[in-house]
Amino acid sequence: MPHALLFSPARRRRSPHAAAAAVALAAALLAGCGSSAGTAEDPKAAASSAAGFPVTIDNCGVRTTYEEPPSRVVTIHQHPAELMLALGLKDRMAGTAFPDSAVLPELRKDYESVPELAKREPSFETVLDAEPDLVYGGYGSAFDENQGRSREAFADAGIDTHLNREYCGEKRVTMRDTYDEIRTVGKIFGVPDRADELVADLKSRVDKAATAVGGEPEVSVFVYDSGDKTAFTAGGKSLGTELIRLAGGTNVFADLDDVFGDVSWEQVVARKPEVIAIYDYAGAGSVEQKKKFLLAQPALADVPAVRNERFVVLPLTATLVGIRSAHAVDDLARGLHPESFR
Repeated sequence: MPHALLFSPARRRRSPHAAAAAVALAAALLAGCGSSAGTAEDPKAAASSAAGFPVTIDNCGVRTTYEEPPSRVVTIHQHPAELMLALGLKDRMAGTAFPDSAVLPELRKDYESVPELAKREPSFETVLDAEPDLVYGGYGSAFDENQGRSREAFADAGIDTHLNREYCGEKRVTMRDTYDEIRTVGKIFGVPDRADELVADLKSRVDKAATAVGGEPEVSVFVYDSGDKTAFTAGGKSLGTELIRLAGGTNVFADLDDVFGDVSWEQVVARKPEVIAIYDYAGAGSVEQKKKFLLAQPALADVPAVRNERFVVLPLTATLVGIRSAHAVDDLARGLHPESFR
């Protein structure tokens, strides 16, 4: 049966390139010194990015001092990769892993040019083979100690690490975390102006969508990530809850004190959601399989969202701390209040 596929996955040194980048930085900082490295950045850009270093970042309990911008980065999970590409840092990427959604069209060409190290989280040895000076993880599983990829293990190998702030603690995740993450990455790579420009663009997207639905009655939303015996859904600490709020809705499980969690189908029925937001990602069944499963359950027949077949589809990456979240607000707003966009 299709819904048997609806399981939820766990939520989870210097190379020649690095040497070339170091030469470029030296050329920009030391008068009279030149570089013939073919892959070096423009001297003016190098001088600009070197300004303000060293930089010290406190990240999820790990303090890292960057003497210069990282030059060979491995991203684990798609959303940190897209964030780096949106900041114009393709030339700093030595590899990426674990794509789980279609890449944003404007980033697709650059994304495809970055070596893919693994379909899921790569092994520690695979990451080492890429010779990174920084590993940037999206989910906490990027640095799974049981898989030998702890941040301590990378530190022992002389490799810095950075974890998306969404997995730093137990606090509620908001759009401010998205903006702060972008600015932090911009600081690490010496491109704060690019980060500020990107944040301004994303804020504009969010404000435009929120304004369009301002004053409209809130629409109740149930997030369906996966699951058949129970429903795996977004809780009150998830960024998804804020995205729904900004789009003119309310998460029916906002009182679930977690980022994600399991709820019973009886609870879903009792809360009578008007819309179901389906999270789309590889490994948990297709969107059509999820819809077919929900529509086939007799117990859900009288749930307004099921009865009226009101579904909004969001790539999972759009609900995480990264550049997609602003796009998600617009998509959700159009799905919850289509009359406001006619």
